[in-house]
Parts: sequence; structure tokens; C-alpha cells
Amino acid sequence: QVQLVESGGGLVQAGGSLRLSCAASGGTFTSLSIGWFRQAPGKEREFVSVSWSGPYTWHADYADSGKGRFTISRDNAKSTLYLQMNRLQPEDTALYYCAAVYRGDVSAYRAPNTYDSWGQGTQVTVSS
Repeated sequence: QVQLVESGGGLVQAGGSLRLSCAASGGTFTSLSIGWFRQAPGKEREFVSVSWSGPYTWHADYADSGKGRFTISRDNAKSTLYLQMNRLQPEDTALYYCAAVYRGDVSAYRAPNTYDSWGQGTQVTVSS
């Protein structure tokens, strides 16, 4: 079972930046497809971004809400995934989770039920 621990959340003003981290243990990090999701109070968990390995390189996908503002990256030596979030807005306020699966279906990476390991989440609050 893969264990995931998120960190890096906090309170930031609109227009600011945060970098979230997701540290993985108990698995083969380079074989994991790892996604970021978020959930605001009263709303469903929604896809933010995902990183997965292809035959020759790493791939990433982003929800429209984060395109041009968020960047996902991974440090395989540290078994850690990052989400750099720039130009944050109040609507980005949510509990952010990372989730992992071993080489799941690429077409299903935006669906929460694709993943079988989840972290506990880190809170991001953006003030206006």
C-alpha cells in the first residue's frame, strides 16, 4: 500500500503562490501515476492535475481551472510530487489531496475512483 503525505498548504492573498508537496512511500514511485484533487466545502472532489509516465517521458494533464497557473512536477529521487500554484484566486480555496495508482487507465485519470491511495489533504485558503 502506498502512503501519501501532503504539505505546503496555507493562507495566501489573491494573486499569491503556493507549492504543494506530496511525499510517497511504500511503493515504486516511478511507476505511480499521481494526481491532485481538491474539495471545497459543500462541493464534490474535483480533478486538478495528474502526472504519469509514458514510454519516453512524463506526461501531465490539468483541469481548465488551473491551466496556465498550475504546474505539476515530480522529483523521483525524493519520491515527491509537487504542485506549483500561481496567481491563486479565492475560488481555489479547498482541501487539496494527492492520490496515486499504478499505471491506471490514462483516459480515467480525472476520475477520483481511479486512484486507490490517498493522502490526508492540505488546506489552501485564498483571501480576496
